[in-house]
Amino acid sequence: MRADRVFAYGAAAGLLGDLLLGDPRRGHPVAAFGRAAGAVERVLWRDHRGWGALHTAVCAGGAVALAVAAGRRVRTSPAASVALTAAATWAVVGGTSLGREARAVGGALAAGDVDAARERLPHLCGRDPQALDADGIARAVVESVAENTSDAVVGALVWGAVAGVPGLVGFRAVNTLDAMVGHKSPRYRRYGWASARLDDVAGWPGARLTAVLAAVAGGDPRGAVRAWRADAGKHPSPNAGPVEASFAGALGVRLGGTLSYAGRVEHRPVLNGSGRAVRVADIERAVRLSRRVGLLALAVSAAGRLLVTSLAGKGRTP
Repeated sequence: MRADRVFAYGAAAGLLGDLLLGDPRRGHPVAAFGRAAGAVERVLWRDHRGWGALHTAVCAGGAVALAVAAGRRVRTSPAASVALTAAATWAVVGGTSLGREARAVGGALAAGDVDAARERLPHLCGRDPQALDADGIARAVVESVAENTSDAVVGALVWGAVAGVPGLVGFRAVNTLDAMVGHKSPRYRRYGWASARLDDVAGWPGARLTAVLAAVAGGDPRGAVRAWRADAGKHPSPNAGPVEASFAGALGVRLGGTLSYAGRVEHRPVLNGSGRAVRVADIERAVRLSRRVGLLALAVSAAGRLLVTSLAGKGRTP
């Protein structure tokens, strides 16, 4: 079986598995990788960029090496190759859990239980929930759904289309390392620099595809493109900016503004300033848009892999 078909069938099966099962409550492969990365950090940590780069290389490189080895073990069996791709896709994508957590916060807000919403919010993002009122929590959820659609779904599918199972695993490893050490705290400002920069590079294509697909699948394509072009560059993250701006325009809402992380207040630029303030009902709209974007990303990634394989085959034809 050709590699493009292996990816298409395996990725579709893995995405279906995520849709039906979500993430496992215990024994998640990404959590196991996080524990291993934490153990490596305890050995290597120094307040130095070079040691942080070594940490990134050991953890991400090790994950990719294991994926390459697994792929070689099953390459003679099309069924096993599809199964491995399906398992890897299911392990690295998290669209169903993302939607479940967002809806849990939205349900608490709809019931008027702001305290329960604050308690649940850390499952989605690292903001200080006590500093947010109901409207602020709703905005944080929509922004998290937008950003994690790229990080937890689209980006992985893009790299899976490029490099198969090693691409799927490598992208999730890099993204996980960024979440663990890539922030600008005193401990990780230098040590996490390499992980943060590598995540920026790895996330670039998935973020742009997410922004495009949000414009296509949202209710206001022109508004999404307009917000993307006008406001994405103002965001401090080169990848979250296009995604959040496109989601804001597609949903007709206003994102960005003041937020708090670990006691540190940030004043971020407003995305889609012509939109209205986020409402609780917009959480469900964002989750549905995220689901449509994920399905479109699967189709685009599979078609892209098919096209590249076909062109490569023609190039080898005498």
